[in-house]
Amino acid sequence: MSDTTAHAETELVQLLTPEGEFTAHPDYPLDIGADEIRDLYRDLVLVRRVDSEAVSLQRQGELGLWASLLGQEAAQIGSGRALRDGDMAFPSYREHGVAWCRGIEPKELLGMFRGVTNGGWDPHEHGFHLYTIVIGSQALHATGYAMGVQRDGAVGEDGTAVIAYFGDGATSQGDTNEAFNFASVNNAPVVFFCQNNQWAISEPLERQARVPIYRRASGFGFPGVRVDGNDVLACLAVTRAALTNAREGNGPTLVEAFTYRMGAHTTNDDPTRYRATAELDEWKAKDPILRLRRHLEREGLADEEFFASVDAEADAIGERVRAECRALPDPEPLDIFHEVYAEPNVHIDQQRSEFAEYLASFEGAGAEGGR
Repeated sequence: MSDTTAHAETELVQLLTPEGEFTAHPDYPLDIGADEIRDLYRDLVLVRRVDSEAVSLQRQGELGLWASLLGQEAAQIGSGRALRDGDMAFPSYREHGVAWCRGIEPKELLGMFRGVTNGGWDPHEHGFHLYTIVIGSQALHATGYAMGVQRDGAVGEDGTAVIAYFGDGATSQGDTNEAFNFASVNNAPVVFFCQNNQWAISEPLERQARVPIYRRASGFGFPGVRVDGNDVLACLAVTRAALTNAREGNGPTLVEAFTYRMGAHTTNDDPTRYRATAELDEWKAKDPILRLRRHLEREGLADEEFFASVDAEADAIGERVRAECRALPDPEPLDIFHEVYAEPNVHIDQQRSEFAEYLASFEGAGAEGGR
């Protein structure tokens, strides 16, 4: 175990050990039944299957890119299931598990990574904003939205809470820190949910922060908490508490979900170039799905028939994801210029014209190009 990992585990809010043993936490009680725990297990397995199919589809040339969530399923499902219908989430580009919890069909995500759409869902219908590629900007968007909620008077027990998702690398961005400050001084009803997966592409955590990320909140005047990001029950309990705190007018919270990106940063990345196999093996032993399965088995909450039914459902959704992706149209190159601005723009028009001329230059060049 690395020194960083050992230090982190002394500060974690954890309800399930890697062996699946449940221990109640005095600050984060969780009233949950067997059916809900089984539903969380189902979520974890199905989301991982969607993710693995998307990686394979990208390798087969069906998607331009994919950002895998492998290893981060518990952080996303736990926090996603803590949201109420009226809440609003602002994701980055890896929150496929949260999208699942908010009712976004996998084909909508695939269409975006195929280049067919810029995001094919209605954010207000699902309480889930479009994916954000610019690192950290969604923290400002979420803060502004939360300040609007506050000014609309939509706070209180039945009010609206806002959550912003980002990674450890985003905490080095000015946008994120500006969002912390705005949220603090305005007491905005927003939760900042940092999935600390240890690597900002190839930059390790120690190059992003010299102190635990959750402690940064104290410098801005609001609470921070570090939760075991591979423990879906702890993520659910901590996020529920933070959202309730925001909803009732007590201001922002920074939740640091201490987890690990077991796959590549994106399908264009090769993590073997910058991290050790031993590190990956250490985190595989903390796999969030295996952890919850061990708990279900330990407590007699599920049998082999249940696990087999979930696996069968995963196979079915895998087939559906493949079929729906291959049924998507190929993106038209000039579509990239559509809907950049609401009104016509001379600069965009000029760029479109130049690119169209460039594409046209390849027409009829097949014979010469083959020589």
